[in-house]
Amino acid sequence: MSFDECYIKSVMRTIPDWPEPGVMFRDITPLFKDPKALRMIADAFIQRYIDTEVTHIASIDARGFLFGSIIAYQLNLPLVLVRKKGKLPGKTIHREYALEYGTAAVEMQVDAVAAGDKVLIFDDLIATGGTILAASTIIKELGAEVYEAAALIDLPDLKGSELIQQSGIPVYTLLAYEGL
Repeated sequence: MSFDECYIKSVMRTIPDWPEPGVMFRDITPLFKDPKALRMIADAFIQRYIDTEVTHIASIDARGFLFGSIIAYQLNLPLVLVRKKGKLPGKTIHREYALEYGTAAVEMQVDAVAAGDKVLIFDDLIATGGTILAASTIIKELGAEVYEAAALIDLPDLKGSELIQQSGIPVYTLLAYEGL
């Protein structure tokens, strides 16, 4: 099944002024009720990464877990979690970052990745890029290499993809939504 951007966008919904006024929230939850859409998205990412040197999928809390786990399973790769601070047991490392509407922090367990690992960072959406940049900082501090940052959606007006690329990390997304 080939990827059909128009079909995927027709399944998604945009919720204005959530979680606060001025934010256009791109809601991916309807995609999980549509097996055709979910298969299209999963297949597109699987085909991109099936013959690469990626050794781990680092999936970002929480919507990134949904697609990241499918891709890790299909590629037979370890899935490591990048979670909101305070959600992982054991020894962790965390980094704070700015959101388009506030601040937050993410963390990983210190044994999630190691030197020699080539990690694909996966999230549902790239807005300001802060989450992926924070995750990439942790991954690099643990000795691994960031292979690429991938997401279903890019919001290019917020310049997150641009910041990620300027940091030396390639970016791949399936969809873009122009305008805030």
